[in-house]
Amino acid sequence: MTNNLKLSILDLAYYTENDSSPGDVLHNSTRIAQLAEKLGYHRYWFAEHHNSVALMSMFPEIMIAHVASKTERIRVGSGGVMLPNHSALSVAERFSMLEALHPGRIDLGIGRAPGTDGRTAFALRRSWEAIKEDTFPEQLNDLLGYFGHDLPEKHPFANVIANPDPSLTPRIFMLGSSSGGVQFALDKGLGFVFAGQINAEMAVPVLKYYRKNFRPSKYYSEPKSMLSISVFTAETEEEAQYLAAPALLMWTMLATGKRFNVFPTSKEANDYSYTLQEKAIREQQLSKFVIGTPGKVAEQLHDWAKKTEVDEIFLVNGYAEMEARKKAYTLLAKEFGLTY
Repeated sequence: MTNNLKLSILDLAYYTENDSSPGDVLHNSTRIAQLAEKLGYHRYWFAEHHNSVALMSMFPEIMIAHVASKTERIRVGSGGVMLPNHSALSVAERFSMLEALHPGRIDLGIGRAPGTDGRTAFALRRSWEAIKEDTFPEQLNDLLGYFGHDLPEKHPFANVIANPDPSLTPRIFMLGSSSGGVQFALDKGLGFVFAGQINAEMAVPVLKYYRKNFRPSKYYSEPKSMLSISVFTAETEEEAQYLAAPALLMWTMLATGKRFNVFPTSKEANDYSYTLQEKAIREQQLSKFVIGTPGKVAEQLHDWAKKTEVDEIFLVNGYAEMEARKKAYTLLAKEFGLTY
């Protein structure tokens, strides 16, 4: 299975050290997506995050439309759309339009979390009741019903259409970082992506559980599971460790309850003086990372693929330097022999 391991990229649209404006962030993401297509990466996804001055990925659909129009073959999608922040009808309409514009290239990854803090979730949904109540199961049913034109006859919106034709349905995946999301994927027969960059310890049991319990559906005839994880590579081990330092520092600070206003630069992260407590937390974060030379990274990714039984891995972008980012993806494509 791992001999044909596919690589894809999850872009959080971080500011890099060379970005002078928010537009630079998004234009750089576009350039990386074009490079990824040229190198043979399989997918390029954008995440949904809100209330952050360090990220420029609030609504993935906008970047999906832009990047898909600037590329020709690579699949483009969301990792993911946080469904509780949206109406199911609106999501179905937007992704049906994307599928119509770029048939066979659009992915809809669906998340259950808000992708932000509670107050911002309230600002998005304009209702405390909508935040307190778990409406995700109903929303997911509605979303799939809108795509398939098969909402139950007695459903209040049974006669509401999101698109002219059920063929305008993207490839649909559930996202998860625990055991919650996987059950929705199994219940509906959807693809599943586990966020190893958030909870690497549960990646193996959850992904194996998905593959073991999957049943064919109208969406997938066989299980389709993927792992996402933070990957940093360079020509030397020392350089790879240097490049990983900003993301490691960010995750360490998040684990201690601190927030960065901006993504730390490579110099700031490598000069940072960790307390004893922070050093211990930093060591715990390392399980979420794959760091090293291309050969070492390839070995570890193949090992992850074998343990989790996936045939595709998302590299979660966290490079603070644009040139290092381009070089890293080029080195890995060469190491894996990626081609279209």
